[in-house]
Amino acid sequence: MSTPSVSAELAKFVATFRWDDVPEHVRHESKRTLLNFFSVALSACFDPTIQKAAEVYGRFSSATQATVIGRGQRMDILAAAAINTMGANVFDFDDTHFPTIIHPTSPVAPPLLAWSETEKISGQDFLLSLILGMEAECRIGNAVSPYHYARGWHITSTCGVFGSAMAIGRLIGLTQQQLVWALGSASAQASGLVETLGTMSKSISMGNAARNGIVSALLAQQNFDGPAKPLEGVRGFLNVTADNADAQSIVTDLGKRWEVLNNAYKPYPCGVVLNPVIEACLSLSANPELLRHGLNKIERIELTGHSLLRQRTDRPHILTGRESQVSAQHAVAVSLTRGRAGLAEFSDEAVGDLSLKGIGAKVCFVDDDAYSVDAAKVVVKIAGAQPIEVMIDMARGAVGRPLSDQEIEDKVRALCAYGQSGIDPEPLIQAVWALDQSNDVGQIMKLVAGAAK
Repeated sequence: MSTPSVSAELAKFVATFRWDDVPEHVRHESKRTLLNFFSVALSACFDPTIQKAAEVYGRFSSATQATVIGRGQRMDILAAAAINTMGANVFDFDDTHFPTIIHPTSPVAPPLLAWSETEKISGQDFLLSLILGMEAECRIGNAVSPYHYARGWHITSTCGVFGSAMAIGRLIGLTQQQLVWALGSASAQASGLVETLGTMSKSISMGNAARNGIVSALLAQQNFDGPAKPLEGVRGFLNVTADNADAQSIVTDLGKRWEVLNNAYKPYPCGVVLNPVIEACLSLSANPELLRHGLNKIERIELTGHSLLRQRTDRPHILTGRESQVSAQHAVAVSLTRGRAGLAEFSDEAVGDLSLKGIGAKVCFVDDDAYSVDAAKVVVKIAGAQPIEVMIDMARGAVGRPLSDQEIEDKVRALCAYGQSGIDPEPLIQAVWALDQSNDVGQIMKLVAGAAK
């Protein structure tokens, strides 16, 4: 049985909620998400995935309305939003919503930023649209979890198109009815498969989520109609893509409970379930007992964690840096060996380091769903010695142990330098913190334009 009016209730909330009613801590969190977004987008602006995508999309771009971040390049709104979304997600270093594991900002911020370059938009209108788009995206994700991802749907892509549509829809002033129609067009374009993770193909559905959300909102503005219940209908998004979807959860406590507060920011460029494993291995890399025996004496490295740890990261035979982002074998080996876990440690060069292969081969998994995805135990078993164990109850960067504002600023600085766009991060950081005072958000894109290589 479908639940009546969920799509309409969500659309009404998006259409009518006011900036004045957004709590201050939610406003602040929206700025943190945006800062984190710029950090990861700037890190990847000349990555091969983005280079190839920009070359192909650029052939068909019909205008130069919007900035492609960091590249000294402009394209039409749809292409720029798609490529900026790809760039923010390509290293798997973007924000993560719990418990869905959606990366909320990547498909929602780029459409808004691209639109802000075509007309003057206030910072308050921009941030409210960002918050509402992310809220819709994550609540829909909650409703289909965990069944959706278990079926093989890439949840950021499939739910991201709704976030993009609602964010742009709010920004351009769609009515409640038009927003329902936008949800309908978005539902018809919701796609993305887990099988693509670790490859460039993942970026296609990410870019499409941003692009197709814009199209859905603009079509609805022209009264391009759709189903009355695109989410909860008998053959709507929820029932088609998940078992036992909880439609009512989408609208429960709207405006009182905010999903952006369940957003976390990664300290390492990899799948979020690897964060506690990496933190434990970084600690072990400096362990005096392990240093005394040497890594070559390790017989077994046992990872105990939630079953998602094994399901998503048991990838022993990787060939690329992209694949290494979701490989526990690589993450363990590189963290233990180098004592670091930055972008350089999850690159093609690092994957080619043959000294890491032998250590990674000693990794095994123990599933224990009593663990949260933020927790893990790593036990290193050494020939002729007592096992060495490190337990991480909650990884750094988790919702309950968040990165500070200063740490997010430092991430912007570090990833901006890594991306080699030549952009000065300091004016960008200041502009984001003051964005709610701005009367022209489009000006911020001048700070991240960069120069062509």
